[in-house]
Amino acid sequence: MSKFYFRYGAMGSGKTIDLLKVAYNYKERGQKVVIFTAKIDNRYEVGKVTTRIGIQSDAITFDNDTNFYRYIKSLDKKPDCVLVDEAQFLSRKHVMQLSDVVDMLEIPVICYGLRSDFRLNFFEGAKALMEVADKIEEIKTICECGKKATVNMRLVNGIPTTSGAQILIGGNDSYKAVCRKCYKKLTHHVAGIY
Repeated sequence: MSKFYFRYGAMGSGKTIDLLKVAYNYKERGQKVVIFTAKIDNRYEVGKVTTRIGIQSDAITFDNDTNFYRYIKSLDKKPDCVLVDEAQFLSRKHVMQLSDVVDMLEIPVICYGLRSDFRLNFFEGAKALMEVADKIEEIKTICECGKKATVNMRLVNGIPTTSGAQILIGGNDSYKAVCRKCYKKLTHHVAGIY
């Protein structure tokens, strides 16, 4: 029986490394995987899933017009697994299409992404995955204070901020994974609350 997974974590938690490890394990056994990533993510190279340490793989980009179910169904040789990186950028419609890949085509789907934005609000794709996925797993990383990092704090010129558009593509220069307590301390201090 195929399953629908959502593996989430803060930035720097190793989500993409985990995705590539899963892809490698399937390929090593002679099985086919299809990897998708968000077209909007242009940090490294469009059409590539790339880790922060430089390991990468080719991927198919998705955007608002992508129909995952139709694409997978049209393949002559169906994959043994579908992997999705940057799953926070999925729409609810995309999540339902991926659930159809699991339920109708009986192909496991594993999505990797962020749960929430820099204001602690769900991304549309993450919210839908939390509602629909069969299994939800957290990939953990740590804050500088040693606690579990759960928040992606946005930085502008190295200063924490809670304003701006929900989506800003960036890496370590734009975001820092922190625990909720440190997030509150740093963002409230900047806002003058403390």
